[in-house]
Amino acid sequence: MDEAELLRRLEALRVEHRDLDAAIAAMMDTGSTDQLQIARLKKRKLRLRDEIALVEDEMIPDIIA
Repeated sequence: MDEAELLRRLEALRVEHRDLDAAIAAMMDTGSTDQLQIARLKKRKLRLRDEIALVEDEMIPDIIA
């Protein structure tokens, strides 16, 4: 992937992460009793965070010491 593709992928992942955060907050604020759904959303959010970190690592050039 070139840098432009990585930037687009990173932005898409960040948007999805923010959307999940908002969805989780909304479910918790409304007193949703669907704890299984909230747990699934939180797990997806954690996977997105890991994927964001991987893409960010790809964007940083290797430094030869």
